Amino acid sequence: MNTEPEQPFQRKIRSFVMRATRMTDSQKKSLGQNWDQHGLSLTQGPLSMTETFGRKAETVLEIGFGMGDSLIAMAMAAPDKNFIGIEVHLPGVGRMLNQTTHEQLSNIRCYKEDAVTILNDCIADASLSSVQLFFPDPWHKKKHNKRRIVQPEFAQLVRRKLKPGGSFHMATDWQNYAEQMLEVMDAAEGFSNTAGAGHYLTGRPEHRPVTKFEQRGLRLGHGVWDLIYRTDPVDPS
Repeated sequence: MNTEPEQPFQRKIRSFVMRATRMTDSQKKSLGQNWDQHGLSLTQGPLSMTETFGRKAETVLEIGFGMGDSLIAMAMAAPDKNFIGIEVHLPGVGRMLNQTTHEQLSNIRCYKEDAVTILNDCIADASLSSVQLFFPDPWHKKKHNKRRIVQPEFAQLVRRKLKPGGSFHMATDWQNYAEQMLEVMDAAEGFSNTAGAGHYLTGRPEHRPVTKFEQRGLRLGHGVWDLIYRTDPVDPS
């Protein structure tokens, strides 16, 4: 019998590239003015959801929110929920914070650091109602597929952070990546495919907004694949 404690998943290969993207003056100003109110840091250590948001509520975590369009839209549509976004590209963080302030949203917080590190070091086990991963970098070249974030170890990291019955929602416009997500997650212990094993959702769930990026892809004839997996509920026995 193995009595060694379970080791947290530490990513050895980054699934993102820190691009040298220029920030607009508005994004820089927003980052400087609004970070103290809505920003979270790895140095703060483990996060207390109740203290951070000032209430007890279901908490949704979105990995890689891009320019923040979907995160803002979902937070506006569900004011009864808490939302935590993670994004490493500062222009997107600045723009999202600008929108958060403009819409006077109190239910959004964000990190600008690596998602795996944040999940391991800051997010308590069984504390999230949902984890969302929308249109992650596909790393479409076969030699780069190992950089994709959806891997068996990552699936189990997400599982630990979700409450029993919590959901892991993924979306991609790359068919090959969708196939990998399906293969990895259908084999992942402790998860159930809400569409049935081997199947994707038949359409976009209402709670996931359509982003400008996705609209552009649809106009070009790109497909979009959504997958939602739920963690197994607690056995009452």
